[in-house]
Amino acid sequence: MLTVLLVSCGGRQTTASQEAGDTVRFKYSTLLSVVRHSDYTEVAVKNPWKQGHTLHRYLLMPSDSRKYEDSNATIVRTPLRRSVMFTTVHCAMLMEFGKQDCISGVADLKYVKIPWIHEQVKAGRITDVGEGMSPVVEKIIDQRPDALLLSPFENSGGYGKLDEIDIPIIECAEYMEPSPLARAEWLRFYGMLYGCEQQADSLFAVIDSSYCALKDLFTSTVNRQPSTVNKKSVLLDKVTGNVWYVPGGQSTIGQMIQDAGGDYPWGTDEHSGSVSLPFEAVLEKAGEADVWLFRYSSDHDITLSELGAEHHGYSQFRAFRNGEVYGCDVERSLFYEESPFRPDWLLRDFIKVLHPELLPSHTLRYYHRLNP
Repeated sequence: MLTVLLVSCGGRQTTASQEAGDTVRFKYSTLLSVVRHSDYTEVAVKNPWKQGHTLHRYLLMPSDSRKYEDSNATIVRTPLRRSVMFTTVHCAMLMEFGKQDCISGVADLKYVKIPWIHEQVKAGRITDVGEGMSPVVEKIIDQRPDALLLSPFENSGGYGKLDEIDIPIIECAEYMEPSPLARAEWLRFYGMLYGCEQQADSLFAVIDSSYCALKDLFTSTVNRQPSTVNKKSVLLDKVTGNVWYVPGGQSTIGQMIQDAGGDYPWGTDEHSGSVSLPFEAVLEKAGEADVWLFRYSSDHDITLSELGAEHHGYSQFRAFRNGEVYGCDVERSLFYEESPFRPDWLLRDFIKVLHPELLPSHTLRYYHRLNP
């Protein structure tokens, strides 16, 4: 039984009890728990770093409903009409919903690759609130936002002054979900926040269907004609500084390589994030990989010779010698903006690279083969 405090128009608090409501079923998400009651929706976000603990609990209530108080939950008045966004991916999500006018402010503008956002900031319709780790709180308060959307981190110790300004903080922990579709299913929660729940549910249904159909495309081909399918091994990313950050086997991108019919050398690794390895360890394990996929940041298409000049050891990789190298320029593509909530689009690219015969008419969206 859930007990909340109701505050009457005169300010007097009364107590109301609600029996268990209707549970909203999620197909993939492991972190979201949603129960719909007659006059509010309860959302619990599990703590991905502490099993059995709750990261945040919200009560979503219509903006015109009575005032509730609950010391164990954050009250969020919906639909949100003005929000400050701390990540580019959530800006892109609102644009996908057609709710871009709900963006009143953005943090870390330099990392936002959406031209429309920059145009609105320049025109004064969206406020640049500064660095995400140390935003200008006064600018946020001036926006009078309904909520702040930001990504939580393990052992962050809270959000400093943002915790003190009495604006609901929506902790966007979807990146900690265990699979691409579990992460994308958070669209349904965000739809509840912005008053477009039906649209969000429909969009996720399309993503789910598309992703599963693409995954089954490879599986069914193997089952029908096993001798015609060549399962290629895949090397991911490249050296940064003195180490090579290799996506773990349980990372979303690691899983997607396998869903695309690729053989990922770290597929049995249990890390959901990246694993830092010395160059020699990567060469030993993936030196004979058939295909090399990596992300980079540049104002032009990097060439194979430019890549080789970055590190003398790259030429030792079989994929490099054979010219089977594909780069994704995160500066000039919307990789980070789109792929978290549209994993089907990224999976399509992976299948096109690994098994082009399965998607003959598809044009690569993010990755492109490097010219010599």
